[in-house]
Amino acid sequence: RQNKDRLTGWVFDNQDKLRLASRSAANGDTEILRVDGDKFTKIYSCNVFEGCGAVRFHKDNRRVYLETNKGNTDLTRLVLFEPETLKEEVVESDPLNRVDFGNALFSELTDELILTTYNDDKMRRYWKDKVFEADYKWLQSKLPNMEIGLGSSTKDENLWIISAFSDTEPGETYLFDRKAKKLTKQYTVREKLPRSALSPMTPIRYKSSDGLEIPAYLTLPKGVAAKNLPLVVVPHGGPWARDSWGYNSFAQFLANRGYAVLEPNFRGSTGYGKKFIDAGNNQWGDKMQDDITWGVKHLVAEGIADPKRIGIMGGSYGGYATLAGVTYTPDLYAAAVAIVAPSNLNTLLGSIPPYWEQIRQVFYKRMGDPNTAEGKAQLDRQSPLNHVDKIKTPLLIVQGANDPRVKKAEADQIVIALRERKYPIEYILADDEGHGFQRPVNNMAMFAVGEKFLAKHLGGRFQESMTPEVEKRLKELTIDPKTVMMAKKIDMKAAPTVNVGGKWNMTANAGGQTIPITLELKQDSANLSGTLSSAMGGGTLTDGKVSGNTVMGTFKVEVQGQATELKLEGIMEGDKMTGTLSGAGLPPITFTATKEK
Repeated sequence: RQNKDRLTGWVFDNQDKLRLASRSAANGDTEILRVDGDKFTKIYSCNVFEGCGAVRFHKDNRRVYLETNKGNTDLTRLVLFEPETLKEEVVESDPLNRVDFGNALFSELTDELILTTYNDDKMRRYWKDKVFEADYKWLQSKLPNMEIGLGSSTKDENLWIISAFSDTEPGETYLFDRKAKKLTKQYTVREKLPRSALSPMTPIRYKSSDGLEIPAYLTLPKGVAAKNLPLVVVPHGGPWARDSWGYNSFAQFLANRGYAVLEPNFRGSTGYGKKFIDAGNNQWGDKMQDDITWGVKHLVAEGIADPKRIGIMGGSYGGYATLAGVTYTPDLYAAAVAIVAPSNLNTLLGSIPPYWEQIRQVFYKRMGDPNTAEGKAQLDRQSPLNHVDKIKTPLLIVQGANDPRVKKAEADQIVIALRERKYPIEYILADDEGHGFQRPVNNMAMFAVGEKFLAKHLGGRFQESMTPEVEKRLKELTIDPKTVMMAKKIDMKAAPTVNVGGKWNMTANAGGQTIPITLELKQDSANLSGTLSSAMGGGTLTDGKVSGNTVMGTFKVEVQGQATELKLEGIMEGDKMTGTLSGAGLPPITFTATKEK
């Protein structure tokens, strides 16, 4: 049935009776509801800047465990809450007062709390049951240096599914017989991956510009002395997320190529309490960026990183931090790869998708309010697009054309700005991707160009060979910056500065296929008309415009008997024109054209 009540979950008690529900309110609040027949009663709530949720019922079947940081509480903690009286009792928060509450494990036999965990530099565990603790220590003796998780069990809790992983082990799964003290491997993740070639990940901490301690992870290439290494900084996305210790395929890839890898949990990262998140409010490009910069300085001071071979590479917020790094600290980085990266914070906030509307206030508090003069000015100052004149670092931009969060325009506008400065830039654009690449061939192509780019500027290794499929796809994804156009209306008052009228011999490239096309264009001031013809079909130009050296228009064409529209966007230089043709359901088409004299 239709979810008119905005319900997001249900909670059953220990006798399988439906007792509670959770709801997302219209203003973004999380509400916990008591279920009385077909009636809902709100008994607990937290706002969009807090977190709360039911875990399970206590063994008395009256109270319920909640995870919450409601009110003035900094770190998320475990509490017991009574749905009838609304009384609340704290069970536990981090004994070291460092991180949010992690997870709780309960016995399905006794309903007793067995274990609580906290995700700090590594996972910390606090056992409540001595028998289970002894079993866990036995597992540790058999699986040393591994993070071990307890999964599902038989009804008598004698047989357990055990998962184990580490920084150099992607994952193993075992069957554990508690009585027999027997461990039987079920399967290994990524069996063909040589574990002996993987690099260790070490938790580190350092002070930022204002003295705030920043937790981070450092992965060093195996078999190489940790001295004067090329370094790649990888800021995580979000930014309201965090990196954790364990196997990280991206860090391992970079370490394999000879780089040290720094993954900082800068202020604004989650898991370290509300104060740490709030310290990042309005600090994009400012203190949040300092947290990254001072991590680089720390590794240089330690002699680990070569100050002349520092790179930065990230996606989403990590992509923004990459652009911010090369604009606000232009002398720090020797190479940068920005993936689905916001370049203009005002346009980013202006494109919040409808399904995020209820948390718009979160973005305004965390980033800045573009509806106020002060907020807009701050966001302008923190937008890398407005500081492209400072860039002196080689830059590779990677973007998905269908990204609903970081629009293609975010990439296009910085490519255009750098092009207008005649600054070299590389651009990879996938027409079949969104916020991050998902298709294996696209990922392989991105890594192929990315590792070659880093090797060129930082001196690491890269694999020259690639499969024909990847090589072909990489050619399709590689965009000539000269052809990039912003989707905006042409100012009709701007007088054209070029003469486009005449016959053009065009060569279009679509999916590896070359198509000869003839254009016949007529120009009247800023207006264009004309025809397009090829062996596949042809059509007429409508609403053609010229502004400066920019040419735009739409051809109504018939291609192999099918009517469609082709949008032309081109840049004219002398008697040459380069650009793109785009249409519904068509692959990216780039073209070059020469005007007949």
